[in-house]
Amino acid sequence: MRTVAAVAALVFVAVAAAAQTPPPANQAAPSGNPSLRALPDGPGQPMAELQGLDKVTARTQRFSAPVGKSTSFGTLAITVGDCLVNTPDAPADSVAYLTIIDHKPGQAEQKLFAGWMFASTPSISALDDGVYDVRVLSCTRTQGSTAPSSR
Repeated sequence: MRTVAAVAALVFVAVAAAAQTPPPANQAAPSGNPSLRALPDGPGQPMAELQGLDKVTARTQRFSAPVGKSTSFGTLAITVGDCLVNTPDAPADSVAYLTIIDHKPGQAEQKLFAGWMFASTPSISALDDGVYDVRVLSCTRTQGSTAPSSR
């Protein structure tokens, strides 16, 4: 139990530090964790599988966000800067660097989040907003060269 608390504290400190700046190019891992790596090479584009919750309408939606491009959820623009997974010898986990900007009509855009989100521990580094929740589910690749279908 102490080990879990120590690891959680270490991850929290690393996430807080990483949230201050965008990920440097070719960064191996957000917390210096050697078990995190880029998605293995293969067909398709790297994607972050995300889940969004609109607290006003209670609408939950799973969606894919391509790495390096912006995706919309409600009034949010979500950009995935990087998406990493654990090596096969480590417990399964995915981590994504997200920048989330709110574009409410008639208001100036507002950056709500910029940092690493872990799929295994969404409460450590979550989007803290009164209207929306966004969490990382996994990092994957699109199947083939076509865009993923809507769900």
